[in-house]
Amino acid sequence: MNTKENPLQKLVDNRLFSRYSSVVPISSISLILIDAHGQILMEFNPVPDFCKIVCQKSQNRVCDHCMTCLQEKNGHRYVCEYGLENVYMPVVIENEVLGYIIGIQAFSTETEYKKYLLDISEINRRTGVSAEAIAKALAALATVDEKEIRIYEQICGHVANSIALDVKEKILNENPDVERLSIEKELLERKIVDLETKNNSLVINPHFLFNTLNSIARTAYFEKSHTTEELIYCLSDLLRYTLKQENQLHTIEAELDYIEKYLYIQQVRFKDRLKYEITIPEELRFERILNMTLQPIVENALIHGITPKRDGGTIRIYAEVVQEDIIISVEDDGNGFRQDVLQSIREHREDKMSLGFRSTDGRLKQHFGEIYGLDVPKSDYGGSIVTIRIPRNN
Repeated sequence: MNTKENPLQKLVDNRLFSRYSSVVPISSISLILIDAHGQILMEFNPVPDFCKIVCQKSQNRVCDHCMTCLQEKNGHRYVCEYGLENVYMPVVIENEVLGYIIGIQAFSTETEYKKYLLDISEINRRTGVSAEAIAKALAALATVDEKEIRIYEQICGHVANSIALDVKEKILNENPDVERLSIEKELLERKIVDLETKNNSLVINPHFLFNTLNSIARTAYFEKSHTTEELIYCLSDLLRYTLKQENQLHTIEAELDYIEKYLYIQQVRFKDRLKYEITIPEELRFERILNMTLQPIVENALIHGITPKRDGGTIRIYAEVVQEDIIISVEDDGNGFRQDVLQSIREHREDKMSLGFRSTDGRLKQHFGEIYGLDVPKSDYGGSIVTIRIPRNN
């Protein structure tokens, strides 16, 4: 085998396995392909910002701790020094490891507590990355349960084996068999559907969940735990709301009711670090809007704007009529979008951090027309304003 040029790199250059991008990203959890020396060849799902700015010495190479764990070959999982779960599978040809498929890079439900024990000041001193950037990246890290980890481990194995077949075909200088590749992709898609079906089968019946929550709320009432009772009822209402069809139209009033319950729960969590104001004119509250339009915008303002600030901040939601259209604004006095994320939003480019923004914008454009959707008229260290334009009397 020719070791001067890694066949994996050649495969990436020829884009022969770009087809996997249509079947791999079943979630936003990181999934990457690296060569045997740690160089990142392909990001099916991007590496978290925390890993990029804190751990990796260069943008295109995994951290030294990751490489050490891979070389020790203790199973197919490891937990990094910051408590992040990782799964990996080698890409092997003729007993030689050419690279690895690595996934997860998120906290598990068992290690999530470590997120709150990390010393941001110490990380800042050691890496030179600003404490603000570290806190923001840390807050964005996902949490997965054991079931999701096992599913991702199986996906890593299937993708690693399929890529190995493609590499072997290239090494033997065989002509690409389009039909075989098509069948192989179909088998991989079916396997992932099977995995997703197993995952879905573990979902609790929603009616059982609501009845259980209501029972717990009544217990809290009799125990005079009124805040707990109110939180449980709010959570139950939020879960019902999220079960509605994604592109269902309902009133702005109904959307605001959901958002107020969401912010109430977050305010109990963050206490005086979070304030919010909702000032929507009564005459606009019965206009119609797509289900779950405000939620990703408000959640972004909270997680990426308010949460990283030591003293917290305020989220304001207000609306006005402009040329017979309704403009709903979500304003915060947090840290604003990162410049690269803001640029990707304004240029409509693919970016993990702007995924929720682009998805909501696309839904609005598809339903109401191209002139409608989301915009970011302001975003800096003084905060952000995201506007939602919808037609009046739609």
